[in-house]
Amino acid sequence: MVPHLVTALTGPLLDLEEKILAATPAIERWFRLEWQEHTPPFYCSVDMRNAGYKLAPVDTNLFPGGFNNLATEMLPLSVQAAMAAIDKYCPDARNLLLIPEVRERHPLYLQNVARLMQIFRQTGLHVRLGSLSPEITQPTPLALPDGNMLVIEPLVRSANGRRLGLKDFDPCTILLNNDLSAGIPEILQNIHEQSLLPPLHAGWALRRKSNHLAAYDEVAKKFGKLIGVDPWMLNPFHAKCGEVNLRTGEGEDCLIANIDTLLAKIKKKYKEYGIKEHKPFVIIKPDAGTYGTGILTIKDSAEIKALTPAQRERLSVVKDGKVVSDIIIQEGVPTFESIKDAVAEPVVYMIDRYVVGGFYRVHAEKGVDQNLNAPGSQYVPLAFAQQHAVPDLKAKPGTAAPNRFYVYGVVARLALLAASLEMERTDPNPEVY
Repeated sequence: MVPHLVTALTGPLLDLEEKILAATPAIERWFRLEWQEHTPPFYCSVDMRNAGYKLAPVDTNLFPGGFNNLATEMLPLSVQAAMAAIDKYCPDARNLLLIPEVRERHPLYLQNVARLMQIFRQTGLHVRLGSLSPEITQPTPLALPDGNMLVIEPLVRSANGRRLGLKDFDPCTILLNNDLSAGIPEILQNIHEQSLLPPLHAGWALRRKSNHLAAYDEVAKKFGKLIGVDPWMLNPFHAKCGEVNLRTGEGEDCLIANIDTLLAKIKKKYKEYGIKEHKPFVIIKPDAGTYGTGILTIKDSAEIKALTPAQRERLSVVKDGKVVSDIIIQEGVPTFESIKDAVAEPVVYMIDRYVVGGFYRVHAEKGVDQNLNAPGSQYVPLAFAQQHAVPDLKAKPGTAAPNRFYVYGVVARLALLAASLEMERTDPNPEVY
């Protein structure tokens, strides 16, 4: 399944595709050398936007929750990548403890948990589920849509307080599929003898998108130099405002000034590349948090003053009731891919440093300049298949699915590399590296 690209298949993106394909040996060597210096996140998903004139990551998630949306043909690739990842942290691992979202009982999310368990069992691990919820005091069954059952159990700290596990289950590795938006629970703190993946500072209790975007700026600049393209083709402009309170209007001047600056910069780039069919816009979103909450599309800074009380309230609180005070202003990248007239955006999944698949997020009720990670979105597996890493160098730009998917994979891995730099730089215990 390759969605239709609404924009004419000409112009900068095809130039970008050509340059990436021509530089494949240099790109793969560059990544190989970077991974000798930096440790990739255990797993990661990257939301991307293909605008026809640029291809850029717009969100990087270190606790991906959509493994159930990947094509089943990609499972062997996921298992291989998971083996490589586990080998780094605990080569002789026998037991893996998976900690999913606390209150998330949504059937689709539970299917994601079941898929993760399936992947890690295939690597030779016993996998059990532990819950951070105080309500889970005994093994509790969770029904899956296909009639199967998961069992989630209460977490237990060892007698010496240094290890975390379940009753009669002592894991070598603990895998979080919970983004810690509500904060870091005491039971996860001061674990010294096991690998906790991703690390606690990857959770939204501590993580900030602005750190990731700063790291991505560096990666995009290096990569642009490597293949001879303007880094803007791969990287949205961005800015940050701190101490904003949209309920009271505090910090609005910072928002307005930064929106104006960014819109002017985008306009200049549009002029440079002869982009006339789009009007510049920006996205404002919280510096911490996920799940598509607290996001707004802005085309004119005057819209900030005109926000209704209801809109202000919606933008002020994210998942788990966290109040927003730091806001990111990011260049809006329209999506010009569609499936059956519904706008679509690619989401690429990785385990360790390997692309293991992805899907298109599709939303029939949203426009090309809106956030698609919203209620009503659907998922269509990407046909990465095994040949995604083997581009067809003889195909004309824009015509071959493996080529487009290879380019997606390259840009997603740039975001993955930025995430590894971000994790290193924000690590409270840097001597680990």
